[in-house]
Amino acid sequence: MLKAKKLVGMIAGLLALGLLCLAAARAENVSSQQTGPVRRIVAFKDSVPAADRLAIAEASGGQVVRTLELINAVVVEMPAADVRIADSRLKSRPEVLRVDEDPKINWLKAVSAPSQDNVFPDIHAIISPFKPARQARVLADPLPWGVQRVNAPGAWGKTKGQGVKLVVIDTGIDYDHPDLKPVIKGGWNAITKTADFKDDHGHGTHVSGTIAGQGQVIGGTAIWGVAPGVDLYGVKVLDANGSGTFDDVIAGMQWAVEKHMDVASMSLGASQGNASLEAAVKAMKDNNVALIAAAGNSYHSPGEDSVGYPAHYDGAIAIAASDSSDQVASFSSGGPAVALIGPGVSVLSLAPGGGTATMSGTSMATPHNAGLAALAVASGAHGYGAVRAKLTAAATKLKDSAGAEHPADLQGAGLVDAAKLVK
Repeated sequence: MLKAKKLVGMIAGLLALGLLCLAAARAENVSSQQTGPVRRIVAFKDSVPAADRLAIAEASGGQVVRTLELINAVVVEMPAADVRIADSRLKSRPEVLRVDEDPKINWLKAVSAPSQDNVFPDIHAIISPFKPARQARVLADPLPWGVQRVNAPGAWGKTKGQGVKLVVIDTGIDYDHPDLKPVIKGGWNAITKTADFKDDHGHGTHVSGTIAGQGQVIGGTAIWGVAPGVDLYGVKVLDANGSGTFDDVIAGMQWAVEKHMDVASMSLGASQGNASLEAAVKAMKDNNVALIAAAGNSYHSPGEDSVGYPAHYDGAIAIAASDSSDQVASFSSGGPAVALIGPGVSVLSLAPGGGTATMSGTSMATPHNAGLAALAVASGAHGYGAVRAKLTAAATKLKDSAGAEHPADLQGAGLVDAAKLVK
């Protein structure tokens, strides 16, 4: 009996070893098939000088393609075949704090709801042509329903966000759009590292219209933004497909800090983050940039935490989505990180080429709150803590059809009233 047990144990051990070897072989095969360049974000301890960071990174065998001073890091690119050795070399250095993976992913799939409203990926399928001949009058022409629902005109007698620097970190902005051109003050392209931040996707232009549309009438609707007086900036971190690396996104966040932005609107998200992205959120908070971020469209079940990244991190103000009946959108992510809710279903805003598009998602709820944050800054709030406190104080909990408040993890403090915000 004892010999039989030993024999069974030996067979089981050999089987397990065989499975491990097979798994390793498969993993090695997958690795060998990855022929494109791979990036790593290498973060260093604060005490390491910038010149030493470059030298250590280059000694790993990779090429430094970007510096991220905001988080004491450099970005290294190398062939896939060299990743294992480079990782080992970098992690063995006492000066290195961490080595984060830096994949190129689509940051819009999780924050733009899959519905017939959206015109992704062909954002250029314009719903209605631009009509510049008519100048909007708020009392005569209807506004987009979300701008009305947050009562933006109720604040405009006191401020429209004048003097507030707000950056949209996204796919860029159509800076030639007649309804945005008057307020666009500049921007940057993190992908090409040039000043051309022209939107070749459409998402960033739509977001920008909700923030700062100038009220031109398009298709019978005056496309006013929540804060039409802001100084608007665009940083392009995502390509025409909505994709970008983590270092592209972090570079956009770094630009916002370096240029002393008051508010950053980030209608993008990933299902997973990394320590470098978290460090960038903290740095924005520490540098008094109020980050408004989309909670995501991963749905929500009771007790589930489905908020995406960077919205999930402390230092970001995570935004859920509601519809025109004040119900939580069925696609909206939820969890303890949700701070506020905003209009996010069938939102009419601007599209490249001088027209409009209707979209749904927490991507659309976020710019409503970014505009509100700009009004808060114009009213005296400054930095993450003060802006969040002011928004929270002006918010009211939304209720379901039975009169009960929606759970806090689905709406946070509720929906902000702009008139209350500027009192």
